[in-house]
Amino acid sequence: MKFNLIYLFALLFISSCGPTRNLAYFSDLQEQAVYKEEVTNATEPKIQADDLLSISVTSLNPEANAVFNKGVIPPAGTITDFSASNRATNIHSEGYLVDKNGNIEFPVLGKVAIGGLTKEEAKAKLAAALDEYLKDPIVNIRYLNYRVTVIGEVSRPSTFTIPSEKINILEALGMAGDMTAFGKRENVLIIREGNGERTMARVNLNNKEMLNSPYFYLQQNDVVYVEPDRMKQVQASTNTRTLSIITAVTSLAIVVASRLF
Repeated sequence: MKFNLIYLFALLFISSCGPTRNLAYFSDLQEQAVYKEEVTNATEPKIQADDLLSISVTSLNPEANAVFNKGVIPPAGTITDFSASNRATNIHSEGYLVDKNGNIEFPVLGKVAIGGLTKEEAKAKLAAALDEYLKDPIVNIRYLNYRVTVIGEVSRPSTFTIPSEKINILEALGMAGDMTAFGKRENVLIIREGNGERTMARVNLNNKEMLNSPYFYLQQNDVVYVEPDRMKQVQASTNTRTLSIITAVTSLAIVVASRLF
């Protein structure tokens, strides 16, 4: 009983030393019925190395179309073998992989550079190149591996595939079950790669200015890391020396108090 009381006082002492945390997103946003502002930070993602693309071609000639539709994802329900022996064969039927130089290998056309282009720009480039072989070709491009990763102090850390090819940081956190109470909302790290560079930026989700940040809308392959606060770090630490010292000090304080009172 005495030990339990000491341990309780120790935990209370530790918790009292921890900082208070603002758990509200955009807490500086004024309380009003409607808040409007122009969206200026939404940008269309650009094709990067290692992107996997579904590219379909249609024209007035169905027979000719078939020649150029080798990179279309198989119909729903198709069983695909991902074993090592068949991976090289299946990857071509699943889509076009953008190489490190931003190129894809397209039927008849050969190597085509589309890295750094938006989907609309890549569609226009392919359609212009196919115009020599097809009458009024229509090209459609979709990402097959548009994904973001959310880790750290969230309820369900994971990598999520985004069919809509557009997602903001709040939607990503919602898919991960939102931050826990230990997550630093004022210091979320976003890791982004593109054009051979890695960018790391810290954003404050307590501040409404984040809505206009270039990192509010995520890009393919972004990683969102929610850092734990100091209290969670103390709880997760394997070093019990600090807790032992606090427990000893608290025990001494209880003994002194019992003698005095």
